[in-house]
Amino acid sequence: MLSRYLKILRDRKFSLLWLGQIVSQFGDRLTQIALVGLVSKASMSSSSLAFTMSMAIIPVFLISPISGIYIDRWSKRKTMYISDFMRGIFLLLIPFFFLKLNSLMPIYFLIFLSFSAGRFFIPSKMAFIPQVVKKPDIFIANSLISITATIAAILGFGLGGIIVEFFGITSAFILDAATFFISGIFIFLIPVREKGDFIPTDILDIGKEVVDNVKKSFLRELKEGVHYICNSHETKYAFKIFFFLFSYIGGLYVVFIRFIQGVLSSVTSDLGFVVVFLGGGIFFGSLLYGRIAHKFAIRKIINFAVLLASLYLIFFVLTLRAHPFSLYAFFHAFVLGILISPAFIGINALIHKESDESLLGRIFSGLELISHLGFLVSMFLASFLADIFNTFTIIVAIGIIGSIFSLFFILTDREHGSNRGTQAPPA
Repeated sequence: MLSRYLKILRDRKFSLLWLGQIVSQFGDRLTQIALVGLVSKASMSSSSLAFTMSMAIIPVFLISPISGIYIDRWSKRKTMYISDFMRGIFLLLIPFFFLKLNSLMPIYFLIFLSFSAGRFFIPSKMAFIPQVVKKPDIFIANSLISITATIAAILGFGLGGIIVEFFGITSAFILDAATFFISGIFIFLIPVREKGDFIPTDILDIGKEVVDNVKKSFLRELKEGVHYICNSHETKYAFKIFFFLFSYIGGLYVVFIRFIQGVLSSVTSDLGFVVVFLGGGIFFGSLLYGRIAHKFAIRKIINFAVLLASLYLIFFVLTLRAHPFSLYAFFHAFVLGILISPAFIGINALIHKESDESLLGRIFSGLELISHLGFLVSMFLASFLADIFNTFTIIVAIGIIGSIFSLFFILTDREHGSNRGTQAPPA
């Protein structure tokens, strides 16, 4: 198993992409923990934190419906590194606005711009993977991409909490900007020749280009993508489970932060280490799942992972409320990460294995749209309720709802015999 990971990492093309992700996702997590620290100092309202985080989500609805169509035409490598450079510039401006104007409004705007650029990066990365790895290595590549996100969580949230606490929010954003510049350089160095090219004027004149594409080919190509998604059984399932998972995570996102801050009586340091151990669990779970994945149907293991994680979430908060100790929180976060890790790896592998490669940009953009819609709506709903009820009650309710829905998926899959379907390739 380990030899297969090492073999794919020896490929210069994939290793540069992988290293770039470690660096940029470290920056993503550092941004999040810096925003938590910034808002927590200004207000302890859950709805205020939800509004701040929504600036990172709203671009999904404005950009994702069109990004996939452009990505399928452009050089994906160029799209990625230009997106990284743009994100670095926007984030580098944040400390200067924060220091000179002492206002959150410019920060909201710059976060919005940064994540708008990111809407082109994420589906480009997922559509680019089949170009840098061989088809039999797709599953192991997705495992490594998941491991990248885990390493970023370990470093970004853990060190980010310390950086914000001891060096300040300004230092955190400057370091964040640097990570995107470094990531862009790694991706720039990937030796891949692609059809299509990145046209800078498309970004500068994006509004005009959107209108022209609606009138001409945009609507036709969008319909083509939607038609494929609706008529592909496995892709439709992936959209359904993505919407459910991200609605679940969105509901937990703000209230779980407030719960940890309240129980452990710290703003960012303990929160950062809770996410470190959660990421460590996802890392370990990803390695374990990569070893046994070929023995089980992908859909079955996704459904059971969500069920077990939901039940354990309830146990987690019940235990931590009765025994509010950091070590308990770290341990339970680690176990929770192990339980949920197969779900996200399995979905991406399912799409890469079953979907038309020429439509991957549109498919992953569509996934971004539907998943973030669920995330945003549930985040605001849970945050509003958390200002009325306590965060513990909201988290337990979400865990119960998650358990019910995952049981429903298990039973309906069993009725249709779909668990005998797609299996992961041997690791």
